[in-house]
Amino acid sequence: MCVHPKTKVKLRSKLKELTKRSNGWGYEKRKEKLTNAIRGWVNYFRLAEMRNFVKETDEWLRSRIRMCIWKCWKRVRTRFKNLQRCGIAKWQAWQWANTRKGYWRTVHSPILTRAISNENLKRAHYPTLMEYYEKLHPR
Repeated sequence: MCVHPKTKVKLRSKLKELTKRSNGWGYEKRKEKLTNAIRGWVNYFRLAEMRNFVKETDEWLRSRIRMCIWKCWKRVRTRFKNLQRCGIAKWQAWQWANTRKGYWRTVHSPILTRAISNENLKRAHYPTLMEYYEKLHPR
């Protein structure tokens, strides 16, 4: 049993709507809405085999979350301080805080991927599709 492609597109668009940069939600409200959407979707389609789709969507979702965090940091000084707090060297933090690259491109940079790692997102209690899917489908 598998999930219809249109349903996959609907999930992606729902997650994209919840991780818009300009919606003005705080971290907690975004986490809550993402958790509800993920749990509802995975529970509804729990009988389907969708491990690869869930894995790919989860990677994409983490990038969207990083993009929201980077947008919230906004000012150069804030980005610089937060990158240093995340363990990035001072000169690298200064370079990336002053970048003129767009949000999506910056999110995929090695510095930001290391600063806001998957472990850091997990520690901050951001939901993941794969984690919830694994609870329902242990190997």
